[in-house]
Amino acid sequence: MKNLLALICALLFGVAAQAAGLECIVPSKPGGAMDLTCKLAQKGLYGLRDTPKPPPSDMHITYLPGGIGAVAWHSLVSRRRTEPNTLVAFSGGSLLNLAQGKFGKVNASDVRWVAALGADYGMIAVRADSPYKTLHDLIGALKANPQKVLIGVSGTIGSQDWLKMALVSRSAGIDPKALRFVALEGGGEAFTAMHANYVQVVSGDASEASLYAASGNTRVLAVLSEQRLPGVLANVPTAREQGVDVVWPIIRGVWMSPHAPDANYRQWVSAFDRVLANPQFAQMRAASGLYPFGLTGDALAVYVKKAVDDYGKRAAELGLMR
Repeated sequence: MKNLLALICALLFGVAAQAAGLECIVPSKPGGAMDLTCKLAQKGLYGLRDTPKPPPSDMHITYLPGGIGAVAWHSLVSRRRTEPNTLVAFSGGSLLNLAQGKFGKVNASDVRWVAALGADYGMIAVRADSPYKTLHDLIGALKANPQKVLIGVSGTIGSQDWLKMALVSRSAGIDPKALRFVALEGGGEAFTAMHANYVQVVSGDASEASLYAASGNTRVLAVLSEQRLPGVLANVPTAREQGVDVVWPIIRGVWMSPHAPDANYRQWVSAFDRVLANPQFAQMRAASGLYPFGLTGDALAVYVKKAVDDYGKRAAELGLMR
């Protein structure tokens, strides 16, 4: 009985300790780029621990998947409205979902945008032992028989990963409606499904691909960037190099509830201003497979509003708007 009581006390103490610190919510399952975003924020803030007025250092990461981000959005906006030290990871895919109304009747001004920590890019990957050696090989297989190739994406029709592959296929003269997509919850799950041969292709993000390509079990066929990317994917050609004119940049960062005290919001904006200015952060960002891009506070809110408008126009062109 004493042991049981001690265990309960330890668990309660752990919960209380977490509540007193900073939480970063990953709105998907572990292993994807959203997870990577929270871990990068954690490392960046930890790098400020020895500076004057350091932010709370005991940041913990929790996972709240569901509805390709909708569950986390509504949890913070509806039930956890005033939490001062809770951040949520977001990406360009989150903004695309907002534009399409996938989070319900909400808009970009319903939360507070804290910081953008870096940029990412779309990519198309297969297993290392796949018969598809190039993007041209994959497109040829899709033209011959699109029903034979299962494509893993995070989210459903209209999600960011779906849209990337839809644009690639349309550029090659293939009707996206003819493709077979498998909806999964996050990039980590998509790569797991591919390595289990449940799907043959993943439409995802370069940051995620960097993690798997380094281990030798993944072949990245194309990155959706203007130029080749440095690092692990340096030898991967762009889609443009292979005759497919599709570029898909992705912003990555964190937001918080609009009902948190204004002083706390400004505190976190200031903290991430210092993170982005820290010379060591550039190395942390590169190690996470991300590329330079940083905005905070009001400037980020302006960027997000424009991005949501632009995503809405792009989605409308593909008949995805509700």
